[in-house]
Amino acid sequence: MKKRSEKVSKEKGSSGFEEEITKIGDDYQCSGILELDFPELCALAGVSEIPTVKLRQPTISSGSPVTTWCREPYLQIEKENGDSRTVKKVRVSGWMVDEVMARVLSKILPSLSNLQSLEMWRARLTDRTLTSLKNTITLCSNLRTVILDGNPIPGQAYYILLGEDSLVTHLSLRNNRIEEEGARLIGSALSTVHSTNRNLLSLNMAFNSIGDAGAIHIAQGLRLNRSLLCLSLANNHVGDSGAAHLAEVLGPFALTHEEIVERRRQLIMRDQLVDAPKRDEKPAAGQTGATAAKKEEHKMTKKGNKALSLCLGKSEEVVETLSPLLDPDVRHVEGKVIHPGNTALISLNLSGNKLTKQSLHMFLSLVGGQGEGGLLRLSLNRNNFPLDCEAFLNIQAMMSLKAPLIKAGSGQVDDEEGQAAYTYSSPVY
Repeated sequence: MKKRSEKVSKEKGSSGFEEEITKIGDDYQCSGILELDFPELCALAGVSEIPTVKLRQPTISSGSPVTTWCREPYLQIEKENGDSRTVKKVRVSGWMVDEVMARVLSKILPSLSNLQSLEMWRARLTDRTLTSLKNTITLCSNLRTVILDGNPIPGQAYYILLGEDSLVTHLSLRNNRIEEEGARLIGSALSTVHSTNRNLLSLNMAFNSIGDAGAIHIAQGLRLNRSLLCLSLANNHVGDSGAAHLAEVLGPFALTHEEIVERRRQLIMRDQLVDAPKRDEKPAAGQTGATAAKKEEHKMTKKGNKALSLCLGKSEEVVETLSPLLDPDVRHVEGKVIHPGNTALISLNLSGNKLTKQSLHMFLSLVGGQGEGGLLRLSLNRNNFPLDCEAFLNIQAMMSLKAPLIKAGSGQVDDEEGQAAYTYSSPVY
């Protein structure tokens, strides 16, 4: 195993060292060619043994990339068409990304205009390097896939990657020892009454330890989130209680007092946006007593209102489209405000947990009630019930009718199988 990095001068304080590294980054202008910029910046930063840059080549027969085993730390890259300036994926495999290396990457990655995927497997990230990574990701205009498997962080602040301004669409956080608090923070990042993440499409949290309490927090985040399509909570010690809350938000549920108050506020705001242009409409043809000056003033006002109307129209459309609280199918039943539920999520993986037949009956009712919308894939394998029980078989049959092209319970590489393959192909340093 190679040593990672050393400070330029051990006698310097941490603040002085950080300033020096920042200065080095400011002085160096990246060329956009990672093979040139990475070793140069590492040398300037005082990295004692610099990881080599290796190109991941596809096989001729299948076209799929081949991963070769190597004892030494290396930075693996994939390119679009062999062009040095079209790096689309960067992968760190099993070596530590410390603060110095994080600063090097913060300078290089934003210069890769075609970068779409960043993977750091067992990079021993810390709270500080995770924050640095988050800031770097926001500067990468086309980066959409982030994989941070095998990076348990004490503060469990993975939620910072899911801010309202985040452009990440695919996030994998497997094997990070995420517990209830980490799940709570992620759930709040997915949505609250006043904010929501609108870009994340898939979230993989398999092989953590969120338990029932964590699953409840994730379910809370799904109440008003309508962007997330695929969610994996496989192998997370989730039992019937956590599953019940997940099933509840995917079907009709009653709005809370706070949600009702926010819904009323949004309804009032929407009505005001609709009424605003009407207050300045042109007078009827019979009302011609106004002076020429007033006509001209009205003409100018009309132009302004037209522009305002266009702007407000767009705002209204955004409010109605993005706010689930304004769903037209919300109804009032026996003094409660009932929301139709989250039908945006199409894939849910709860395999390898602690679900019993009790959960099966809940999901059977859910799938039947969703009709053609909602879940297209529901994985419940390896739980605490026999695979030949009637409720499980009925769920499988119903799912196959909803999505005949997706094999029931699969459709994607199973998390457990994928984890085994991934661990085998990725050496630890």
